[in-house]
Amino acid sequence: MAYPGERFLRTSDVAKMLHVSPKTVSRWAKEGRLPHLSTLGGHRRFPASEIEKLMHELSGTTSETDSHSQAG
Repeated sequence: MAYPGERFLRTSDVAKMLHVSPKTVSRWAKEGRLPHLSTLGGHRRFPASEIEKLMHELSGTTSETDSHSQAG
């Protein structure tokens, strides 16, 4: 998976965004539930766009729903 020009997040950042513990984020990544890259030092980095998309899915909103609610 290549993410040219992508901004990456640390495990702790993802945990705060998803309101879960860093251990949960690590477990989800290990289980294949969260896309990630591993650094040479073995740390996980998560593509911000994918995490933001997941946040919207979990909250039940999409960018389309957001634009409709702002239009009215």
